[in-house]
Amino acid sequence: MTTLYLVRHGETVDNARQIMQGQTQGELNENGIRQAEQVRDEWADRPLDAIVASDLKRSVDTASIIAVPHHLKVETTPLLRERDWGGFTGRYIPDLKGEVWPDDIETLENLLSRASEFIAYIRDTYPGKKVLAVGHGIINKAIQAVYYKKPMSEVQRMMNAEVRVLEL
Repeated sequence: MTTLYLVRHGETVDNARQIMQGQTQGELNENGIRQAEQVRDEWADRPLDAIVASDLKRSVDTASIIAVPHHLKVETTPLLRERDWGGFTGRYIPDLKGEVWPDDIETLENLLSRASEFIAYIRDTYPGKKVLAVGHGIINKAIQAVYYKKPMSEVQRMMNAEVRVLEL
């Protein structure tokens, strides 16, 4: 059985400003760096076989901090990218309430398909291993929805640098 430790990246400048980041790179702020360091310190003595991250900077940076005591290279995959928010990307989140969603937002079906592909990728690539994977709020929610066979609305939101365990 493969154990997946699913992590949300540390807080970013845009998280703090309530800006919809989507698939932009993002930059950890001081708090986000501290959050990643806290996960690193808490997980320093736990066995990990691999560390995987979304290929977006905010996740790679979080994973790189966590990886230090494990001496593991961070593998990246676009399967773990955040949902593409299309025309909402870069907008102030409170202003989006009640707005009609633009046609260029990644569909829920595509998001859940990527989540399912990610689970299969981890299971196939790291059979029987302990894998820590750093993703984003919405893709991590989709991964858990697929895993638990629940609607995304029933999966509790992950906080920055929160870790959840899935046995694949």
